[in-house]
Amino acid sequence: MAHAEDKYYVPDGSHWPLTGSIGLFATVGGTAILLNGGGAGKWIAILGVAILLWMLFGWFGAVIRESESGIYNAQVDRSFRMGMLWFIFSEIMFFAAFFGVLFYARALSVPWLGGEGTEFFTNFFLWPSYEASWPTNGPAEMGGAFGIMDAWGLPAMNTIILLASGATITVAHHAIQAGNRKVLIIFLGLTILLGLLFVGLQAEEYIHAYNELGLTLGSGIYGSTFFMLTGFHGLHVTLGATMLIVIWIRCLKGHFSPRHHFAFEGVAWYWHFVDVVWLFLFIFVYWL
Repeated sequence: MAHAEDKYYVPDGSHWPLTGSIGLFATVGGTAILLNGGGAGKWIAILGVAILLWMLFGWFGAVIRESESGIYNAQVDRSFRMGMLWFIFSEIMFFAAFFGVLFYARALSVPWLGGEGTEFFTNFFLWPSYEASWPTNGPAEMGGAFGIMDAWGLPAMNTIILLASGATITVAHHAIQAGNRKVLIIFLGLTILLGLLFVGLQAEEYIHAYNELGLTLGSGIYGSTFFMLTGFHGLHVTLGATMLIVIWIRCLKGHFSPRHHFAFEGVAWYWHFVDVVWLFLFIFVYWL
């Protein structure tokens, strides 16, 4: 006879996957229409985002109710863990692609344009007066007149904040394992506050870049890679902080136990991933 641990929970039929697909289609389609000058694209994209939010609340709410009712077993827990690990791996590849863009532009394209390592004098035919340097420079009307962000200002402060948040969520993790709910709630709340502070300081950094440094998305390859990498990371921090808020509310409601708390662990894994990515960003985008 099969043991309960060997059985797998199969949920009832759900409309949430189809709802999410419709929301994604509307969001991407509306954005594409908007980028091509279609006025209706804005409202289609907004509708798509609203459907996605509805799907997220509904679907995750259903999973939470199923989990709290005790119908999940160890096999389901393992599947959740594998799913989260593959999700984080996909995010690693996502950022690896962008870091690859930065490496290609900085270590290969810019030197080639300056004539380095080329037998046919690439710079002579494409841009004779171009001087290979990083950050890239050029005529002011082409985005060449800009200042660079000082690594030891707001970026260094944000690095300290994010590393501190990694420490606070680790304390919270040990607290949930020890059954100390008071310490769990306090340090998880501190992690949320540090994450929101990071996002707020990054917004201030962007305002400073645009208004005082002249550094924008149009500032050549340096500007585009800078905002692409830091912007997507900021989006991930925002999503991570949102997930932490949900977990914090669940902790206040008495969810989780020292043995069963994967939702907390999954978000903690994601938060540590965000921390590590920022360290690479600080080194290769701001410092070097």
